[in-house]
Amino acid sequence: MTEIRITALRHSAFYAPLLVTIAGGFLQRQGLQPVYRPAEPGASVEAMLRSGEFHLSQSAVATSFVALERGESCDIVHFAQINERDGFFIAGRNAQPDFRWQDLIGKQVLVDHFFQPLAMLRYGLHRQGIALDDLQVIDAGDVAAMDRAFRDGRGEYIHQQGPFPQQLAHEGIAYPLAAVGDAVGPVAFSSLCASRDWLQSEMAVAFMHAYREARQFVIDSPAQEIARLLQRFLPQIDPAVLAETIRAYQGLGCWSREVVIGREGYERLLDVFLHSGAITKRHAYESCMVTPPV
Repeated sequence: MTEIRITALRHSAFYAPLLVTIAGGFLQRQGLQPVYRPAEPGASVEAMLRSGEFHLSQSAVATSFVALERGESCDIVHFAQINERDGFFIAGRNAQPDFRWQDLIGKQVLVDHFFQPLAMLRYGLHRQGIALDDLQVIDAGDVAAMDRAFRDGRGEYIHQQGPFPQQLAHEGIAYPLAAVGDAVGPVAFSSLCASRDWLQSEMAVAFMHAYREARQFVIDSPAQEIARLLQRFLPQIDPAVLAETIRAYQGLGCWSREVVIGREGYERLLDVFLHSGAITKRHAYESCMVTPPV
């Protein structure tokens, strides 16, 4: 078999379509043996793809905006979507069956300050008639530090990607109350990216065959079956919690049957980042996106 090396900007159950492609035997049926290693904090995914250390990566379309804002062209491009909705949740210390986004006003909220989650939350709040500054926003650090801080009693609410809020609920610490994906709507969120040269290869075509099959499996299969495949990637998460997280993402519509990154979702992404002030103009769809290899 031919080795295919895959990395990730972030590692989470949210990226189940890619993780199931790796763990479910789909690549092996195409003659590819996967090697998967998430990027270390601070590492440049683009540099690792350019050097050939990895063939492709989980990423986000918005990562290309930095180069585009500098007037540069993109040699690393996005060729397929993983998620077409934000995958973050708001969890609170108390059950609130009638939770409204306005309940966050004036409250202490631990917020993920990574570039895309922060921009999405800001835009989602805006669509609910709220400004981020209306909250008492707490930056507790990275994902692990945020989780520790909340467990230690800091903040009234927390903004996290699954399965962390579901794990908090399982332990009786917090209750998932709302999904940022519902507040923002369909958007070009996370993606697969690679170099233009690699996308011309037979390996890229074989990968896409496997990825399409795995994506269908993730959409159609029971959450417990998907969780079973993901367990080795997230051994610290209770199997029931992992299944609940997958079920939540299936219900949100994060994973559609279409692998092409849609123009409508891309336009919404531009709205999000213009609102946050992270970009200064609407960059053309073709500047950083290509169709999947066939």
